[in-house]
Amino acid sequence: MPAPFYITTPIYYVNDSPHIGHAYTTLACDAVARFMRLDGRRVRFLTGTDEHGQKVEKAARDAGLDPQAFTDRVSQRFRDLAAAMRVSNDDFIRTTEPRHKRAVTELWRRLVASGDIYLGKYAGWYSVRDEAFYAENELVNGRAPTGAPVEWVEEPSYFFRLSVWQERLLTFYEANPDCILPLSRRNEVVSFVRSGLQDLSVSRTSFRWGIPVPDDPAHVMYVWLDALTNYLSAVGYPDTEGAEFRSFWPADLHVVGKDILRFHTVYWPAFLMSAGLAPPRRVFAHGWWTNEGQKISKSLGNVIDPHELIGRYGLDATRYFLLREVPFGADGDFSHAGMVRRMNADLANDYGNLAQRVLAMIARNCGGRLPVPGPLLETDEVLLAAAAALLPRLRAEMSVPAPHRALELIWEVIGEANRWVDAQAPWTLRKTDPARMATVLWVLAETLRRLAILTQPFMPDASAKLLDQLGVPAEARDFAALANPLAADSPLPAPAGVFPRYVEAAA
Repeated sequence: MPAPFYITTPIYYVNDSPHIGHAYTTLACDAVARFMRLDGRRVRFLTGTDEHGQKVEKAARDAGLDPQAFTDRVSQRFRDLAAAMRVSNDDFIRTTEPRHKRAVTELWRRLVASGDIYLGKYAGWYSVRDEAFYAENELVNGRAPTGAPVEWVEEPSYFFRLSVWQERLLTFYEANPDCILPLSRRNEVVSFVRSGLQDLSVSRTSFRWGIPVPDDPAHVMYVWLDALTNYLSAVGYPDTEGAEFRSFWPADLHVVGKDILRFHTVYWPAFLMSAGLAPPRRVFAHGWWTNEGQKISKSLGNVIDPHELIGRYGLDATRYFLLREVPFGADGDFSHAGMVRRMNADLANDYGNLAQRVLAMIARNCGGRLPVPGPLLETDEVLLAAAAALLPRLRAEMSVPAPHRALELIWEVIGEANRWVDAQAPWTLRKTDPARMATVLWVLAETLRRLAILTQPFMPDASAKLLDQLGVPAEARDFAALANPLAADSPLPAPAGVFPRYVEAAA
């Protein structure tokens, strides 16, 4: 049996509405989760919302709402976005849930029992926007490295002895060279830890919207200790003997934005190891999007609403563009021209045109039934072998994850199939060698079947439509079914276009 697979998005902070960055992280995780399920693995895919902290308390006050009512409203927007993007998450966690509060409270007790938490006083720079503490030497022109304003804070605080974890973290990184990706981010984290770690303030007394510290309710837990624990809460912690925890912990993959890398690769593994728990197997940090070359910000009015993208371009085209356009891990730029180019060149011209002309020729020349192939020639076997060779190559890329590379590999075979159909010219064979035409069309239909199965993680709706048109039953669409070729002489429905060209609406 393949090993279970646990993948998470970060839980999204509910001080604002979801944007393209949230959509990007979630879609990447969705593609990986769908891929692993189709490959026979038992998957747990988690997303959710981070609902405590000073920033949420302030945003709720500004909205004239109590914090719970405010978080109820904003959290729903993230659920709505996941539904609009056809995200296949198995769970949606909120840090205001009882199961999460139980898990965080137990983790705190374990950190206390390990001797890694002590009471002291915090005096230093704090960014409400980042929910992060910064040393004096990290400030840039009096602001946080992110550009956020900081304020001087002095208050009683519990501390986590992060300083004693420096060598143990470096040993962990060395023993697990792929635990932080891409490599540039790993190097960044290792450099930070080697420069020395300071103990971390893990409680606050200056606001109330958080989970109380056990046995000292004047303090609430630092929002990042609270938030990171969601990955444990969702698999049943503190019941470490339960089926969910035993199956899925440690997490196989945390996908995060590069701005929260340190929390996930320094603080989180230290908390876990201090509590006697295994760290995640991998944290992958992706880049940020710009809009037509400009940094995205509310003040510029260029925030990209994922719902608007879906409404304008369609869901599968949006999913494809976001997952293909930029190497996963690098920064990327969204542009209307780039989106239209991908829709018309890659989807309509390459994939869509291949499907349309093959299915149309079968409908016209084979009585609407899958053709009966004759003996396969070497050229037929070459194309079929190219499609058959995709799965192991895709497994390697999606385990990174590198969805952009997986799509590039699929499109290489789509390109090969388009060149092959031109070279074989079945429209000419119809008159000169109908039997050979039937074989060529069957080979193309079988290649399309394999491509449609493999594109399901990225474009589930379009792939399903194409598999419907190929007469592939719902129970024969996982990766194990790739080995079962199309049955000749079975009826097919009338063909219909799957990837329409994008045409600008008239002004």
